[in-house]
Amino acid sequence: MTGGDNKETLSMVITDGMNAFERALKRLFDIVCSFLGLIILSPVFLVVYIRLLMQNEGSVIFKQERIGYKGKPFNIYKFRTMKVNSESGGEPVLAVKNDERLTKVGKWLREHHLDELPQLFNVLKGDMSFVGPRPERSYFIEKIRRENPDYDNVFKMRPGLTSMATIHNGYTDTMEKMLIRLDMDLEYLRTRSLWLDIKLIFTTFVYIVNGKKF
Repeated sequence: MTGGDNKETLSMVITDGMNAFERALKRLFDIVCSFLGLIILSPVFLVVYIRLLMQNEGSVIFKQERIGYKGKPFNIYKFRTMKVNSESGGEPVLAVKNDERLTKVGKWLREHHLDELPQLFNVLKGDMSFVGPRPERSYFIEKIRRENPDYDNVFKMRPGLTSMATIHNGYTDTMEKMLIRLDMDLEYLRTRSLWLDIKLIFTTFVYIVNGKKF
């Protein structure tokens, strides 16, 4: 489905590929692995925290409201990568590769995906999952909905740290890429399974270790 074909239609109802039992196991996996991840990666958290303190560019932990499971807002956590007042114009701006608003340390964190580590807290809390659509701000959600109202199906899933779209679509810095991401997220909803989640987590891990940019 293309975005332009759906401007005048209601959202299509898409069936979740996971049953209730699988979703419960997925949540249990998220709780156990996020808790272990926070413990194992605590030295990395400490090093990054100290380095960002030395940079003296605002608060170390950046939080921003996103829309998540069942359409409810939540605060997503990240290590700060951009300069303070990076959206001083008052209107949300999409992040792009080699963004001039990135600090020196922030650019390095982004390249190695370390800025996402605090989202393990979001996973533990239940705001997010390891695998699921990337959460978006309401400002951009409304823009996407005008092109494709099927976006509402995304709210059937907890947003994730990684996804098919994250791996294969990269930075969503244009509306075209946002609509491609949406199509991939909806395909994930239709076909998702615990085995698919494991494959996506493994692929993401391999890409990060090998320094692949995505």
